[in-house]
Amino acid sequence: MSLRYALLGLLAEAPASGYDLARKFERNLRRYAWHAQHSQIYPELNRLAADGLAAVVEEGPRGRRTFAITDAGRDELRRWVLDPDDDPVVRNEHTLKLFLLSTLDVEDARKMLRQQAEGSLQEYERLRAAITEADRGGRPPVELFAAELGARYFLTLHEWARWALQRLDSE
Repeated sequence: MSLRYALLGLLAEAPASGYDLARKFERNLRRYAWHAQHSQIYPELNRLAADGLAAVVEEGPRGRRTFAITDAGRDELRRWVLDPDDDPVVRNEHTLKLFLLSTLDVEDARKMLRQQAEGSLQEYERLRAAITEADRGGRPPVELFAAELGARYFLTLHEWARWALQRLDSE
């Protein structure tokens, strides 16, 4: 169900084709929030249009269609964003691997934790640079909130991995 709202959110930013939306998923959302394949995006766009939440605003060559969010789509997106989530479901393969760290021998666990510490620090630094650049560009602060959450998440992962390595080293 979240794919529907992810697509509505992206369409709320600007009209886009299925291809454009797939690229946004790959570049932005996949790493932090949601992964979607082309084979999932196109049928969901058609359902959004059938439900009156999006509309085809342009037909291009080779069947390329550009979709835009409708007023009903904006209303539905707003309703969903404001709806309290009493039972959040998180599907994060990376976090699942961390939960299963205890299935590894100590040396493999150390290796994974070192990779985690390094990778999360690199991702934090990349996001921090992007936030600084966007902030200089005068973007409204609310547009940077999700990126800030991502940066803080990766900084916390880095600190956690270092803590876990220290715990292993003290044994």
